[in-house]
Amino acid sequence: MHKRYLTAGALLGGLGVILGAFGAHKLKEMVPPETVGTFQTGVQYQMYHAIALVFTGILYERFASGALRWAGICFGLGILLFSGSLYVLTLVKATDTVGLSKLGIITPFGGSFFIAGWLLLAVAVSRSRK
Repeated sequence: MHKRYLTAGALLGGLGVILGAFGAHKLKEMVPPETVGTFQTGVQYQMYHAIALVFTGILYERFASGALRWAGICFGLGILLFSGSLYVLTLVKATDTVGLSKLGIITPFGGSFFIAGWLLLAVAVSRSRK
């Protein structure tokens, strides 16, 4: 399990750098500044939680537990729902797509997964006997 988290964290971190560079350079030509800010928030939280996935993978090797397994799953789902929904909202703005503006309702669910991941991480470490 730890290799999956390490790999996913590394790939999502690399993708975050690519998306961050896109947001800092090309996106400014395509959308208003507040939309660039929304995109940057997605990138920022993706990077934080990519690092959290790597951290979870390292801890899993030492303290393998169900709580750590679920922490990693929550971090991954959080990135998908939180950051992913912000990226799609930015795409909607950039393309003037109609009908997808309500997608922002997904973002708080991603944030809830982030919170659950951190809480599960705390539970796993506090319960460990090592």
